[in-house]
Amino acid sequence: MTSTSTTHAADSKPGLSHELIRLLRPFWRVTLFATLMGGMGGLSTAWLLATINDGLHAPGGASGRTIALFVVLCLVTLAGRAAAGVGNSMIGQQIIAALRKDISARIVCAPIAAIERYKVHRLIATLNGDVDTVSAFTFNFSGFAIAFAIVIGCVVYMLVLSPLLFVLAAAAIALGLLFNRNASRRWTRHYEGVRGAQDELQKQYRAITEGAKELRLNRERRERVYGAQLSGAADTIADLKTRAMRIFWATDAASSTLFFAVIGVLLVAQYRLGVDPRVISGFVIVLLYVRGPVDQLASALPALGQAQVSFRRIAELSSQFTSREPYLLDDREGQAQEPLTVREDITLRAASYTYASNGDVVPFSLGPVDLTIQRGETLFIVGENGCGKTTLIKLLLGLYSPGSGQLLLDGVPVPAEQIDAYRQMFSAVFSDYYLFDDLVARDPEMIARAQKWLEHLEIAHKVKISDGVFSTIDLSAGQRKRLALVHAMLEERPVMMFDEWAADQDPTFRRVFYNEFLPELKRQGKTLIVISHDDRFFDTADRVIRLSGGKIVEATTRIEVAREG
Repeated sequence: MTSTSTTHAADSKPGLSHELIRLLRPFWRVTLFATLMGGMGGLSTAWLLATINDGLHAPGGASGRTIALFVVLCLVTLAGRAAAGVGNSMIGQQIIAALRKDISARIVCAPIAAIERYKVHRLIATLNGDVDTVSAFTFNFSGFAIAFAIVIGCVVYMLVLSPLLFVLAAAAIALGLLFNRNASRRWTRHYEGVRGAQDELQKQYRAITEGAKELRLNRERRERVYGAQLSGAADTIADLKTRAMRIFWATDAASSTLFFAVIGVLLVAQYRLGVDPRVISGFVIVLLYVRGPVDQLASALPALGQAQVSFRRIAELSSQFTSREPYLLDDREGQAQEPLTVREDITLRAASYTYASNGDVVPFSLGPVDLTIQRGETLFIVGENGCGKTTLIKLLLGLYSPGSGQLLLDGVPVPAEQIDAYRQMFSAVFSDYYLFDDLVARDPEMIARAQKWLEHLEIAHKVKISDGVFSTIDLSAGQRKRLALVHAMLEERPVMMFDEWAADQDPTFRRVFYNEFLPELKRQGKTLIVISHDDRFFDTADRVIRLSGGKIVEATTRIEVAREG
């Protein structure tokens, strides 16, 4: 399904106009008002130019009526431009806010597997770079809209002045538009290349920051990352942008030449064709004035091209996250989803899961797995790296949906609409956990409990709590895991999962975790699921299951473990 959606997105490549219409729909009243005010400002500008031209050719100079009309038109033009500018700026910021929230909501509600398939550096580049590009375009959109309205008003005035000369001017404008259309296609292709190189640049930024230690220990890799990959991406971006701007400035120069060529033709026509000097001066005034708005619109074309590319990237990201899990962000419906609880057991019945294929690599498959975890049981899951332990955990926690088979709670299959309520039974510390720097709730009772756990885990001297926020998360690997454990304990869920939690702990704390911490949780009635390689402590478990190649190959009880030990 994902590949089909991606292909469709790639084929359709929704443009800027399509996306703008979709995003503008909720703000159509403000959009209509800003458009009307911008149009009024543009037409008033054209009328103002006509008034100036009439005043210049009036016998005896401008009359009082002409001066009064001039003042009124100045005020109307000012009001129209100001209202359109404020309205369009407000719309632009609303669009960006809606875009950011829409993308974020798609990610929050997307299946975990879909998020994992989408590369992190591409995700960050879209959330930051692409949205910022669209934001920059919408920030200047009001100026573009006003310039467009002025151009339309001036075109109408030229048509009223002389239909014949208007045809000449229109031919020049059409030729200029043809130049710009052709140029726009070319520089948009360059910006597509720029956007791809920016993904690579974002990837290498992560490499030089997150891999700083490794790069200092390996000169060859350091030189390749910086000299070939990062610098190569930066040079590619610079080269493609230079090519795009070269096309832009060449087109801009050609458009300027056309403007002055038309003015030259008009000056010749004044004597050769006997055109009224009032008409000629009106055309010259309009053409000289409208040159500014036309330049503004022309300068918008590169930004328009970048915005189109960014919208396509955003649409591509959205197409990856079309499947939404129910009740994750819908508060009204979510209120009915009371957290479930395990009364007897959690079961995977003939459950299997296969990862999406990646090129010629054979995807990993787990299962079919038959596994039942009794309430209050301490289960250890062991096995070599890559055998499927974490995949099994994600199936048990409802983070992955089985490709076949069932997930059952107390013998009843867990339906899709209750999966979020099912997940609320679990607290977990994953091996690749994310450490939040604040508490879920900031009431005095939770803060007191958090402080107690900080002291119990011997990190209170490093971490303080202020207004429900930890003073720091810049700790050692082992201390960060202890802080993640604080979060898990504060949730007070009936089922707890630890994915190699003790791996980063010193020997003393490792013994405390297995010999004191886990038994105490069991006495509290917690169901415990532990991924571990510490075979010295397997006797802590009620049962140990071993995975190999995605299948359960062995299961032993506490008595059998003790006998083997």
